[in-house]
Amino acid sequence: CRELEGSLCDYIAREYHKPVFLTGPVLPESEKEDLQEKWANWLKGFEPGTVVFCAFGSQVVLEKQQFQELVLGFELTGLPFLIALKPPFGTTSVEEALPEGFEGRIRGRGIVYGGWVQQPAILSHPSVGCFVNHCGFGSMWESLMSDCQIVLVPHLADQILNTRLLAEELKVAVEVERDNKSTWFSRESLCRAIKSAMDRDSEVGGLIRENHAKWKEVLASPSFMGDYIEKFIQDLQDL
Repeated sequence: CRELEGSLCDYIAREYHKPVFLTGPVLPESEKEDLQEKWANWLKGFEPGTVVFCAFGSQVVLEKQQFQELVLGFELTGLPFLIALKPPFGTTSVEEALPEGFEGRIRGRGIVYGGWVQQPAILSHPSVGCFVNHCGFGSMWESLMSDCQIVLVPHLADQILNTRLLAEELKVAVEVERDNKSTWFSRESLCRAIKSAMDRDSEVGGLIRENHAKWKEVLASPSFMGDYIEKFIQDLQDL
């Protein structure tokens, strides 16, 4: 869509001497599904906007060491959290992969779940205030259409490009810093990213909250997707 990628579309048109026809984004439906009772009951036990939700989509499977560093980073924040990830390589369940003593330390404020969850419904719950994700296309749009602060941990090539758009161009998200000597990150860097996004008094948190609200208003405007499709069809007919 031109609102997000206008200058890039103009560049392609100039380089190839061809018109660029835009179809617009594919945004999640506005209808809300009922959240499963077990998650609804757990989430309502926390103050509005305090829970951090983490999901990396259906393709990402972590190494056990990466998985443990991730969950320890969430523990380090001191915030309530819900993590939905596939079991790491070489394990049959997320419970098997958890660090020693972890479950006892986070009991009552954190859950690590190895199955499928209703991501849009969780993001729309009042208690959820931050979404840590891999910035795949689905999660990118769902995070932009939510009211949650956005923290990004990209894994694959397209996710890295999406992250650059959200974190550096639009400034609606925080990317977790990685160790220069590896492709992963530390529990400390994950904790810093989440806390900077969640802290209402931080400059970073305030900036991404303000920018996110502006972009959500643009994307959620009536007939936003429909107008793009109609213009696309008209462009083809004119051609």
